[in-house]
Amino acid sequence: MEVQVRDYGFSAIQQDEIWRRWREGESFNSMGRVLGVPMHHVRSFLAQTGGVRQAPPRRSARHLTPGDREEISRGIAAGESARHIAARLGRPPSTVSREIARNGGRQLYRATAADQEAYRRARRSKAAKLADLPVLRALVEEKLALSWSPEQISGWLRRCFPDVPAMRISHEAIYLSLYDPRRRQTINRKLTQRLRTARPMRQPKKARRPSGRGIIRDMVSISERPAEVEDRAVPGHWEGDLVMGTRPSAIATLVERTSRYTALVALPEGIKAEQVTPYLTSSLLGIPPLMRRTLTWDRGREMAEHRAITAATGMPVYLCKPRSPWQRGTNENTNRLLRQYLPKGSDLRKLSQADLDVIAEELNNRPRKTHNYQSPSEVYAQLLTSGDALTA
Repeated sequence: MEVQVRDYGFSAIQQDEIWRRWREGESFNSMGRVLGVPMHHVRSFLAQTGGVRQAPPRRSARHLTPGDREEISRGIAAGESARHIAARLGRPPSTVSREIARNGGRQLYRATAADQEAYRRARRSKAAKLADLPVLRALVEEKLALSWSPEQISGWLRRCFPDVPAMRISHEAIYLSLYDPRRRQTINRKLTQRLRTARPMRQPKKARRPSGRGIIRDMVSISERPAEVEDRAVPGHWEGDLVMGTRPSAIATLVERTSRYTALVALPEGIKAEQVTPYLTSSLLGIPPLMRRTLTWDRGREMAEHRAITAATGMPVYLCKPRSPWQRGTNENTNRLLRQYLPKGSDLRKLSQADLDVIAEELNNRPRKTHNYQSPSEVYAQLLTSGDALTA
């Protein structure tokens, strides 16, 4: 499908500048100010291709150039043979003879018309894989509807169909089918709403600015955490944090480091330490004892009663350094995934524990690349039944 991309009055240099700033994560408003144009013109220019830059046409070195075709035209006018013309161009005689034949023969050959026709033929678009394979397309759409990411779908297909090349597709091809206008007819584009961000345009990754929170009495720093936690070989080490809605609504999240198994905890009374502690403690006590080893938490004031949690559960609580969310990266990543279900600005007090359990179950049943596309639930169940793993 040929797609006409409007320039919206931007020169080639301005277009390059827009794409450069877009890759760097600059806002539409900022780009508009720099270029001296309305913000919506920048947005419209990027939106027409779904935020995916169209590759400029390139002429292969193997193909005849406009200059080559001019030489062929002159040679025909001079009555030279195709072999003689080819020798002067350094091309095989068959290349020149076919070029002349496909463009009307010696009587009708014109260099400009021949070059334009060659460009038109080269622009024939190759059908996307999802367009040719309805069974694969239906399976991809089914998993997207379940909020699986394209990378999860791609990995799961490789795992389930290891000997069927037709049932494999890269995650990039799925993204392009959703965003690239040349491929949008191959897949239901409304499924972009089931992706993590639900954005209609593909956006570059942008740096996030972490923020620190208050100091807690008698806290135990993450630097004192056992070394065995780092390599994830021993299960039972958990990470946690709050996911905020409209204040003071929030939920607590717990993620087991080895399996990436997630538990969500409703906090109906608020986010102060005395309101969080009983619900978090109750949830931790629901974990099998051999899977309760340590808990690593962000340095938030809701952990002011961490000693009470340790006393009740037997789990030492280690707190991250200020402005260091990567020290509990497994939980940080999980919290980003949860925003698909718990958008910012929503009142999380409206969700019961049963509602959160449903969300956690769906998240735990998604395949993960780190587990060779097994789900966290599968891995967690294996750990629970593995005596070696639990007593390591």
